[in-house]
Amino acid sequence: MSTTQLVYIVFSAVLALALVFDLGLLSKKNTVVSLKTALIQTIFWVALSFSFCGFIWFEEGKQDAVRYVSAYLLEWSLSIDNIFVFIIIFSFFKVQATNYARILLLGILMAIVFRIIFIALGSELVARFEWVMYIFGVFLIYTGIKMFSSKEDDEFDPESNWAYKFVKKMLPTTDEEPNGKFIIFKNKKMLFTSLAMVVVMLGLIDIVFALDSIPAVFSIIPDPEKKLLIYSSNIFAVLGLRSLFFLLNGAANKFPYLQQGIAIVLLFIGAKMLIDKWVHLPVWVSLAMIVICISGSIFYSLYEQQKTVA
Repeated sequence: MSTTQLVYIVFSAVLALALVFDLGLLSKKNTVVSLKTALIQTIFWVALSFSFCGFIWFEEGKQDAVRYVSAYLLEWSLSIDNIFVFIIIFSFFKVQATNYARILLLGILMAIVFRIIFIALGSELVARFEWVMYIFGVFLIYTGIKMFSSKEDDEFDPESNWAYKFVKKMLPTTDEEPNGKFIIFKNKKMLFTSLAMVVVMLGLIDIVFALDSIPAVFSIIPDPEKKLLIYSSNIFAVLGLRSLFFLLNGAANKFPYLQQGIAIVLLFIGAKMLIDKWVHLPVWVSLAMIVICISGSIFYSLYEQQKTVA
């Protein structure tokens, strides 16, 4: 058995156990996840992710381990911004806190499927057409500029979002109180409740999120033969999304400069992809940039809030 096959087997086993744990213990119906529980779960997922990083270091070496951590932290930081969009969607549909866990689980399972598809397609494109990396780079720079210059007035509006309009147009929906149900039958007709609409919207919107995160990860792990590093870093970050949601729920307004921090990361990574043929930057530079920008934007947001309060 080759080292790569062993790593795939270990990753699959860890993923299966994590999902069973998630399904069996963290997705109980009609339960509200407390801040303490969310913190414990977040620590668990982060510890599990870094334990797998240790396994990669042992089996594949230091460089692959650094690549994995960089890709994981990049996806994790992008996820923080995405979570705030999820919070707005839940608020718009007036989803009860007892239904959060089940909806997020379904959204995360869809996200994992989408990531696997996009990574497979992206790897194939990069392997066949080297110039695709330049398109990724330009796209990330465009996204970074747009994100950095966006104003508070540009906040995500579910009702005007394309995903909401698509769901309303394509599915027979009802505004009736869901009572924890995704589908109800009325006059022998199947209707999708607001909970089902939220699940579909999370899945559709995650496709858009993946269009940012997948190209960004390829800048850190450009080798198509290293797909496992991309798969594992992305999926482990997505698995921790739900506990992170409960941890950050209610704190959306506490990090007003986080978006700018993420935008700078995307600008840096996009530029790195464009100049890589002439100027090759080590992976640790990307890792340092991600850590500095994200932590810096969070601390600066907290500092500005303290200053306002004082």
